[in-house]
Amino acid sequence: MGPPTWADNMGRFPTSILLPRQYCPISSRPASRPRPVRRRVLAFLLHWFFCYPHSSFSSSLMPRPAKPGDIGDSSGPFFFLIFFFWDYGIRLPSLLRSFSSVGSLYIFFFFLYNTLKVDCKMSKSGALDLALGVGGKIKKEDVQSAAQQYENYHASYGGEEELRKSNYSDMVNKYYDLATSFYEFGWGESFHFATRWKGESLRESIKRHEHFLALQLGLKPGMKVLDVGCGIGGPLREIARFSSTSITGLNNNEYQISRGTELNHLAGLTKSCEFVKADFMKMPFSDDTFDAVYAIEATCHAPDVVGCYKEIYRVLKPGQYFAAYEWCMTDHYNPSNESHKKAKAETELGNGLPDVRTTRQCLDALKLAGFEVIWEKDLASDSPVPWYLPLDTSRFSITSFRLTAFGRFITRTMVKTLEFVRIAPSGSNRVSSFLEKAAEGLVAGGRMEIFTPMYFFLVRKPLSYH
Repeated sequence: MGPPTWADNMGRFPTSILLPRQYCPISSRPASRPRPVRRRVLAFLLHWFFCYPHSSFSSSLMPRPAKPGDIGDSSGPFFFLIFFFWDYGIRLPSLLRSFSSVGSLYIFFFFLYNTLKVDCKMSKSGALDLALGVGGKIKKEDVQSAAQQYENYHASYGGEEELRKSNYSDMVNKYYDLATSFYEFGWGESFHFATRWKGESLRESIKRHEHFLALQLGLKPGMKVLDVGCGIGGPLREIARFSSTSITGLNNNEYQISRGTELNHLAGLTKSCEFVKADFMKMPFSDDTFDAVYAIEATCHAPDVVGCYKEIYRVLKPGQYFAAYEWCMTDHYNPSNESHKKAKAETELGNGLPDVRTTRQCLDALKLAGFEVIWEKDLASDSPVPWYLPLDTSRFSITSFRLTAFGRFITRTMVKTLEFVRIAPSGSNRVSSFLEKAAEGLVAGGRMEIFTPMYFFLVRKPLSYH
């Protein structure tokens, strides 16, 4: 029997641990010397994680044809070469000799090309995409100083709430320029939590969470809808497909709009979905423009929640509905409790928030803005699976591997390495660190039941509002 083919059914090299020793002539280790089992297993896991296209929410370990949103779409070959050489103990002189033939040189440059190129048909969720995306529209040489300026807004670094509120636009823009590529790398296109049933994957729960919102609003084909604080448009695209409505995404971050526009194009939704760059405290729309408005974990960035809700009230047509998931402190929060204060401060630091309001403050603000409250509830209170489970490092999940302790360790190590070799800008690891602090604060807040990311409300603008 001859040697195995160099390419598998997806046109990529097979995992190095499956390649027999006698077919790796450039290895420096004698064929009779076995590799440690731990090393073989780790090489396989790392190769699978980075080199094969698979969704971070996939329920299967098996590779499949690549599609938008996949992991490993552009950076896989780069990490394959690293793990292949490491696993077989290849030394540079032997490696150079192996490239003496034209065929070997072709293979090497083919993989190098596929590592560095950006595939316009794929969503950017690979390792190099993360590294190159850190900083968004901020100049790469300014990322370190931008991260420091952002940190200085927050209580953990001596910042005051009033400073965050008066500079909320700069603070939030810096946050999303710095953090968006990390979100997309680890979370996908929809940056939000969800209630979750037992046996339901994270991705399935996120879609259901978005569909629930559309159903509560009674969305129908032909309606004109506004998504307030739309991110890169993951929910916007899902709800547009689900309800056959036209949705406008409002966002004040240029980098997120450019990513969202690209993803709209890839999804074939350019006719039904659009983005507008603007501050949701001063919307560029006429009165009574939209048939429905929603916000998913976005208006928590507002420095004045009453002012924000009044703007939404203004652009919504009379008799129509506004629904949202809000980040709030619950009635269990005690501002005199140090553990509670620490979790709140870490949540604000890692998520670009001027403050985290209570559920009662949000409800009062809606009434002050003029809305009629149809119903409201903290949906996290009776979720069968805790909403913070994806961030809980005490649990392990293959279906959301990048969010596990081991997945985050790999990401952290990768970011440090790419920053060291100057592929990722200086300051990338700093951003990774405050995002991990955010995860710690969110999990602590969830366990103590002092914080919820899904205080839901459905409200209506009265028919007679003058």
